[in-house]
Amino acid sequence: MRSLIDIAELSIEEIDELLQRAEDIIANPKKYAHACDGKKLATLFFEPSTRTRLSFEAAMYELGGNVISMASAGSSSATKGESVADTAKTVSCYADVIAMRHPKEGAPYVASINASIPVINAGDGGHNHPTQTLADLLTIYREKGRLNNLTVGFCGDLKFGRTVHSLITALSRYTGIKFVLISPDELKLPSYIKKDIIQKNNLEYVQTTDFEAVLPELDILYMTRVQRERFFNEEDYVRLKDSYILTPDKMKLAKADCSVLHPLPRVNEISVAIDNDPRACYFKQVFNGKIMRMSLILKLLEVEV
Repeated sequence: MRSLIDIAELSIEEIDELLQRAEDIIANPKKYAHACDGKKLATLFFEPSTRTRLSFEAAMYELGGNVISMASAGSSSATKGESVADTAKTVSCYADVIAMRHPKEGAPYVASINASIPVINAGDGGHNHPTQTLADLLTIYREKGRLNNLTVGFCGDLKFGRTVHSLITALSRYTGIKFVLISPDELKLPSYIKKDIIQKNNLEYVQTTDFEAVLPELDILYMTRVQRERFFNEEDYVRLKDSYILTPDKMKLAKADCSVLHPLPRVNEISVAIDNDPRACYFKQVFNGKIMRMSLILKLLEVEV
C-alpha cells in the first residue's frame, strides 16, 4: 500500500507514467468508466476547497467508483478533539482511499502512517500540494510538449504558496530548468526550499521584485494569489495583496507562446481580460487536475485497465 504526501515521493519515471495514462484517459474516457467499480474515495477536507475537492470526487465518479465525505470540517469529530490518527483509522474501515486537506503541515502524513488505505495529500497548510503539481505538470507538458529546458517564473506569494513549493520540487529534477522568483521581500521563497532544492540541484535562479523586467524571458508564468488565510494580521495582507496584477498591457511584454498558469482561486492578480488570451491556461489546469487525479487513484489502488 502506498500514499502520496509529497511530490518528491514520485520518481521521474512514475510522473511520466502518470502523464501518459492521463493522456490515454483524455483520448479514451470510456475505457476507464468502470475501472474503480465498487471502490470508495473518502474526501476529508478540514479547509475550504472548490476545485480540489470537486475534482477528486469527479475523478472517482468518472472511474466508476463512489465518494463519501464530511459535509464540512465543523461537522467532523475533529471538533470534539478526535486526532488525525484516529480519524484515519476510522475512515480506513469505510473507504479504499483517502484524499485529505488540512491547515496543519504534516497532518496528511500522520494520517498516512495510521491509515490502512492509501492517503493522498490534498494540501497541508503552506507546505505541499502534490496533486495540484501533477495538474500543473500535465498542463505544461500538453502546452509545451516537454518538461525540460524551460524558464519558469513564479509570481506573488512564494512564502506560503504550497503549490509553488511542490512545483519547484518537481521541476527541479528536469534538465535545463531556470526559475525566476518574483515576489515582495516579505513573501520570498522560504530559504529551505532555495537551499535544499534549487541550490542542491545546481539550478539557475533569479530573485526579483521587478515583474515587468523579467516577463519577456518566461516560457511559463505561474501566478499566485496572496493568501489572506496565511497572514497573522490584516494590515500586512492589505498592504501586499495587490503587489502584482497581470493585465493585458503587461501580457504584451510576454512571449507569444508564454503559458500563464494559476492554481486558482484568483482574487484580482490576473485581470479577467486575460481569460480570452490564448496563453491563459488556468482553466485548462482545472480540467487537467481531474484527469491527473484519476491517473493517481488508479496507480495507488493498483488498478490495471
